[in-house]
Amino acid sequence: MTTTETPPAAAPLADRILGSVIGALELAAVHLGSELGWYRALAEAPATAPELAARTGTDARYAREWLEQQAVAGYLTVDDVAADADARRYTLPLEHRGVLVDELDPSFMPPLARAALAFTRNVPRLVGAYRTGAGLGWAEMDDARDAQAAANRPYFLGPLATEDLPRVPGVDDALRAGGRVADVGCGMGWSSVGIARAYPRVEVDGYDVDAPSVAAARRNAEAAGVADRVRFEVADVGALSDTAGRYALVAAFECVHDMPDPVAVLAAMRRMVRPDGTVLVVDERVAERFTAPGDDVERLMYGYSLLACLPDGRSTQPSVATGTVMRPATLERYARSAGFAGVEGLPIANDVFRFYRLLP
Repeated sequence: MTTTETPPAAAPLADRILGSVIGALELAAVHLGSELGWYRALAEAPATAPELAARTGTDARYAREWLEQQAVAGYLTVDDVAADADARRYTLPLEHRGVLVDELDPSFMPPLARAALAFTRNVPRLVGAYRTGAGLGWAEMDDARDAQAAANRPYFLGPLATEDLPRVPGVDDALRAGGRVADVGCGMGWSSVGIARAYPRVEVDGYDVDAPSVAAARRNAEAAGVADRVRFEVADVGALSDTAGRYALVAAFECVHDMPDPVAVLAAMRRMVRPDGTVLVVDERVAERFTAPGDDVERLMYGYSLLACLPDGRSTQPSVATGTVMRPATLERYARSAGFAGVEGLPIANDVFRFYRLLP
């Protein structure tokens, strides 16, 4: 009889991969709990499996297995582990509700779980793309696109406009005076809506090349009560002919790294801004230069790049194929090629995003 054991030197990596497998399976459970309304029901009141199933119109046996898994994983607490399986009562701890239930809490995580599942679901298609150099656009990743918008929503509707934009030199005064804003690569419009809500005199024009995202943005603006001041257009800003010098702020929030031709877009943004206005790029806060191993932000951004952003960037040809990990020097190069004098990194504290003011 032979046995196979993990060599001691390999054990830490094997343990890490095992932990990642467990984490991936827990993400799937988080997605189930969010989509089926189980977390929300538990936030209202503790429940047994039959009670949870009755409240949410779901199956009691599946609910029981999920509740047990969530308690084992530490997401939920259980009143009596020795009780009969259908008599155990489960509670969502108060400190977990922002993470799992409150869609506008900065720590809300189900959209990230949904995005990760959507990205990994595309791996079989990416195998072919990696062999040929082809791409896979956001238009082909509906779940991922929706999840990404939901993940950014708490920040875009909250701190972006109420805390961080006011720290950009000249922006707060211009927007309080009613300066017009161009939101380039607006996606589903949450950044535009957030700016309009924070600045009641502002009008925002959102531009994106993805028609489904623009349709969703219009619905979101209507629901938020700002559709009279926020308009969205399916457009390549590089092809617009009537926007020169119109805007006090021209901004691109977390999208330049996805663009197949960022220089052309940045050049258009330069034309769109008025002489005393601001061109702002907000993108991922990656390290200033490549190092290995990297921190958690680097690991996360490279994961996004492998499975979503780089394939999306290559879905249109020709493409510079930036990927999610756009270093400051890369943006500097793009900006200078677009006619700017340079790029200024702004001292705005944010764990995920870095703010760049492009210099005229």
